[in-house]
Amino acid sequence: MDLSAISSLSGVGALAQAGAERGITAASLTGTLTEKGEKTEGTLFDAFLNTAIDNIQTTNSYLSDAENEEIKFALGETENTHDLTIALWKASTALQYTVAIRDKVLEAYRELMQIQI
Repeated sequence: MDLSAISSLSGVGALAQAGAERGITAASLTGTLTEKGEKTEGTLFDAFLNTAIDNIQTTNSYLSDAENEEIKFALGETENTHDLTIALWKASTALQYTVAIRDKVLEAYRELMQIQI
């Protein structure tokens, strides 16, 4: 099944592409999904949900690292502003990405809710 046919919905094309990059196929809609050679039971939705949770955890990790670098710099434990700047930019970029994905998912949800049956 080609998921590009439904990519006109906001966010669905990006989700289909993300699934394809991770090795998730349309066969996973019915039960088993393969991701990098691993077989697990689940659906395509499970895979996307797990990916979203992983991305949120990564974002939280970057935010925590940035906060730790700020504390170290404020306490005078380090004078390396390079690491502080990198940590802050990583955290900022990850947070912006997470918010953008959330907005696209909500937009797609609203669009689906407006479909009349």
